[in-house]
Amino acid sequence: MKGRSVALKGVRSICLALPEVTERPSHGSPAWFVRDKKTIAMFVDDHHGDGILGIWCAAPPGVQEELVAQEPARFYRPPYVGHRGWLGVRLDVDVDWGEVADILEDAFRCVAPKTLVAKLDADADAGAGAGVDADTS
Repeated sequence: MKGRSVALKGVRSICLALPEVTERPSHGSPAWFVRDKKTIAMFVDDHHGDGILGIWCAAPPGVQEELVAQEPARFYRPPYVGHRGWLGVRLDVDVDWGEVADILEDAFRCVAPKTLVAKLDADADAGAGAGVDADTS
């Protein structure tokens, strides 16, 4: 249970730092939305008994295939949304939170309106990007 709460805290911290991102349950799991409409990521814990603690998130074209081929122990093609290029990221392995933050920022860029992507870029240029709360314990 501790691993779940640490992982959820880390993902939540990253997602809620993105412009106009909100959290609410979706299909029984925490999920994050841009302007309460478009999903950027879903938190999953043993979905239908698969034993995986992780996230499913939007990804730029080709990224899912590349990461799954490079590191199948960390990345996977999730059910239901994988055919649309979404990426499964395992959080029950040694997690690089900087990489997770980059993946979630890419997910945001895939679904957010251009105005919010521009806001994200302006915030990053000002030194206030999404950032990561490295202390997820």
